[in-house]
Amino acid sequence: MSLTLNAAQTIVTAALAEARSRSARPLAVIVLDAGGHPVAFAREDGASLFRHDIARAKAMGALGMGDDTRVLAERAKGNPAFFQSVSVAVGGNIAFSPGGVLIRTGGAIIGAVGISGDTGECDEDCALAGLKAAGFDQENPK
Repeated sequence: MSLTLNAAQTIVTAALAEARSRSARPLAVIVLDAGGHPVAFAREDGASLFRHDIARAKAMGALGMGDDTRVLAERAKGNPAFFQSVSVAVGGNIAFSPGGVLIRTGGAIIGAVGISGDTGECDEDCALAGLKAAGFDQENPK
């Protein structure tokens, strides 16, 4: 199964609705397909300049490493030299903060959502709310 535009737009809309319900700071949300291609994106009014880039780095990092960025951040604490090398090797297209979450169906990775703008925990919770609204009911990795 591939990631549809409709599903990606639902993820973005629901993630932003969750952010507003939490009075989160303005967010940028991006949904990438399994090849790292953007499918849907939104930047809320007031989101700072680099939010899109950070959200994309979270989604790309999750795709590239095969795990949510919360897990990657924990792993990076134990092996900082390796993860610094990874960041250099991929031209900085990876972020080690919660908010990059893989999109899976039937065990297969079909994309990732990346969110930036509030705390990593809030970004991740908004991503999970978006996934759930689109029918990708995943367990919270916390």
